[in-house]
Amino acid sequence: MPKLLYAIENVITQMSDTEEKPKDQQPKGVFSNLMAEGDWLYSKAEYKKAISSYASALAIKPEDKTCYVGRSRCYLMIGQPQNALKDAEASLKEDKFFFKGLYQKAEALFCMGEFEFALVFYHRGKKLRPQMQEFRLGIQKAQEAIENSVGSKSLFSFKLNYSHKFENPKNLTLSNLTKQKKKTTQKIPKSEKTTKQLLGEFYTDKKYLENLLKDEDLVKGKTKGGERLQDVIHGYLSYIDSCTEFRTQEKATGAQEKERKESQDSKRRKDAPLEPAPLLLESLDNIDAALTCGNTEGGLKKAQELMKTVQGWSEKEVPNKKEVLANLHSCIGNALMDLGDMDKAIEHHQKDLELAKECELPDAMCRALENIGRVYAQFGRFTQAIEFWEKVIPLTHGGLEQTWLFHEIGWCHLKLDRHQDARDYGVRSVAAANEIADEKWQMNANVLVAQSELKLGNFESSVSHFETALTQAKLQDDSSAMNAIQKVPTL
Repeated sequence: MPKLLYAIENVITQMSDTEEKPKDQQPKGVFSNLMAEGDWLYSKAEYKKAISSYASALAIKPEDKTCYVGRSRCYLMIGQPQNALKDAEASLKEDKFFFKGLYQKAEALFCMGEFEFALVFYHRGKKLRPQMQEFRLGIQKAQEAIENSVGSKSLFSFKLNYSHKFENPKNLTLSNLTKQKKKTTQKIPKSEKTTKQLLGEFYTDKKYLENLLKDEDLVKGKTKGGERLQDVIHGYLSYIDSCTEFRTQEKATGAQEKERKESQDSKRRKDAPLEPAPLLLESLDNIDAALTCGNTEGGLKKAQELMKTVQGWSEKEVPNKKEVLANLHSCIGNALMDLGDMDKAIEHHQKDLELAKECELPDAMCRALENIGRVYAQFGRFTQAIEFWEKVIPLTHGGLEQTWLFHEIGWCHLKLDRHQDARDYGVRSVAAANEIADEKWQMNANVLVAQSELKLGNFESSVSHFETALTQAKLQDDSSAMNAIQKVPTL
């Protein structure tokens, strides 16, 4: 559910940018033709020609984020990850929650050997689009890369990057970092809000590193130099805390004066309405905190309160009011689903869908349709789940999202004893998984086909697909999957 909160924050960041670009500044249709040409050339592995097409398109629309992502993919394919990273970051300039840009940035960082930073952005993307398996696989391969090369170039790069991006407190260097950690106990600002303000985007990374410490298997590992990974992570956190302490001391006086002034201003304006954007951001932080720690009821209550507040604002105060409301409906719907209230969950997801259609937001429409399908499937109403998921198919663009969608629709058909339809969707899922070489989904899809063939009485085909799935489970060393497949009577 945090993906929804990020989506809402994305809307808020765009509230101040409401000016429409003149439509007569570029030749009609030329940009879309160049984009289509670039996509086609990419599919034909003509990467340098595709880069040229994307560059021409960007000359017409220099802020088109999708075009930057397309060119970034091409740069990766010709072995230019630095240029790929630049384009990925350009796609995130106006929309830092653009999930395709986050994925492309993670991929570029991974190709540059910056596995830890890649892992951070894979996680950020997964929070936005948890149903996209690209992020799950990215997390998996980044973690494996870290384990395989830990202590060498990647971990040193991680420290080095942090030393460049933060002001260096008291000439802190990598060589004396460990000594300083032993000498002093870092003073962390008591206010979590202050810490977030000081660290900016690195606050999320700090939290992520803290969560890494909870992974008992990971922290037991050692670097090639013999250093415990747990100590390395503590070293990162110690460095970040040092930077926080430095900035706190540097800004202490000014912050106190600012707080006093704000307190006085607050008393003078206690009856005046709050500015929409700051209130929304603060409310979203509170909702995110509640949902992240598993307090679904608390997060739901806060989201409902925010909904009432937003509904009271005019579109002049919140230019993207309908989009904000759509995201809140989606957030509330998912919370209600987790709490087992199917009818109300569907009601909110339907409102999300209506607003998405009204605002012509394809991604939001896809999100709403997927969520409605998930609610119906979770409560055993498979026919309705199929109905809504099939509407998503034209909105997807292949890849793992389509693989997952075909599998889930096929699974619903299997539950309804529609074995022929289940097999057909299973075959489509296998084909989609094979196209992207995803072993995990190849296994899942083959199991679905095998189960369907078994029900249809096609035992030879069923055994063949089960054996294929078993082989893929062995390649992944997935013992639970191997045990489940081997228990099938036909084997």
